[in-house]
Amino acid sequence: MLRLAVATEAETYERIRDPLEERGIAVHAVATSERTLALTDADATAEFDDFDAGFVYPPRIMEGGVADAMLDVPWVNDREAILTSRNKADVIARLDRAGVPVPETVAVSNPVDRADLVAAFERFDPPVVVKPNSATRGVGVAKAADLDSFLGIADYLDLVHDYRATGDQSFLLQEYLPDARDYRVMLVDGEYVGAVERRLPEDALESGQWKHNVHRGAEATGVDLPVELRELAERVAETLDIPWLGVDLLVTDDRAVVTETNARPTVDSATKYEPGFFDDLAALIRETV
Repeated sequence: MLRLAVATEAETYERIRDPLEERGIAVHAVATSERTLALTDADATAEFDDFDAGFVYPPRIMEGGVADAMLDVPWVNDREAILTSRNKADVIARLDRAGVPVPETVAVSNPVDRADLVAAFERFDPPVVVKPNSATRGVGVAKAADLDSFLGIADYLDLVHDYRATGDQSFLLQEYLPDARDYRVMLVDGEYVGAVERRLPEDALESGQWKHNVHRGAEATGVDLPVELRELAERVAETLDIPWLGVDLLVTDDRAVVTETNARPTVDSATKYEPGFFDDLAALIRETV
């Protein structure tokens, strides 16, 4: 039986364990962070032995390097895939050059002059979305309705980026699409395997919330995505060459755009995917070995 080292969230591990074991893949959780590890003690690192593949490269790149060295296996989504997807500006630039529709976006690499910030803001019809370039789950994403609000957000980012150990000193300005429907589309080996619509409860919307991240209280409901949106997501996977991918779409009455990608997407309940989802995932893992 093929042995798979899973270096992802417990939620995903629990949902893929039994279906993959039914398909001849033994799934084992491997802790890569928030722990101690005696690197030069063979007994202490024996837990990393005898695996055939990894799923997926750990989110903390430094600890990921250690796990990669210890496991010495091919990954479903390797380090390069994780770094590509995490860099929102990189993704937007690549997709735009490939003709994939994306929101109007400006990347800001701190420090920049106030005049440059003003000029960047004035490219948009307010409000504008401000988001850290490499954060996840909607962390740090804000909406600025006017120039003063935007400059205030930029001031806070300056304080964060002034700390020299901050690795990523960039952020994005992105157009705001009111009333857009928010979808997370899942791709396995470049093929559509399912999608959910993420929607805030009515009381949250009435209170002014607008971010549709599940970790921020949105509900994810499985949907039968139209063919044109499936094909759009597949173009993203092909352009980025990432085999296991979540693609975020915003869809209005007259356009659909790709806002972000996630190379470490959480696996949802099987009912939200197409029949054969776990067959496709098992096939991808076997192809990786």
